[in-house]
Amino acid sequence: MAMTPEHKEALAQGRRESRAIKAYLKALSSKRPGRPVTPESLKARIEALEQKIEDADDPLKKVDLVQQKLDLEARLEELSSAEDLATLEQGFIEYAKSYSERKGITWAAWREAGVPASVLKKAGIPRGRTAA
Repeated sequence: MAMTPEHKEALAQGRRESRAIKAYLKALSSKRPGRPVTPESLKARIEALEQKIEDADDPLKKVDLVQQKLDLEARLEELSSAEDLATLEQGFIEYAKSYSERKGITWAAWREAGVPASVLKKAGIPRGRTAA
């Protein structure tokens, strides 16, 4: 039996919602407390390491410094390619209500997952037993 266009669209909508919500939750969970790491701070640390590598006399120390530099460069690349949290938040806000209604996810469950109350309010997810 072939799927109807409506069924195909419903499946595609579910995939869009899941992707947006998953990306936002992942970004929330990766945020670390404390001072935020910026591309500028990483670049400054890389430059400092380059000077230390150049000045290093001990070959073991030099290889350790090279590895630190490579790690920071990888982190810089991740930071540069990561989507802006505000953009991910907008995707969550757009899809969270219908996703919550379909999956039976409550305000309390989203809060436990780390979603700020202000974001849930913008998404139209009420406090209470159900999202509907």
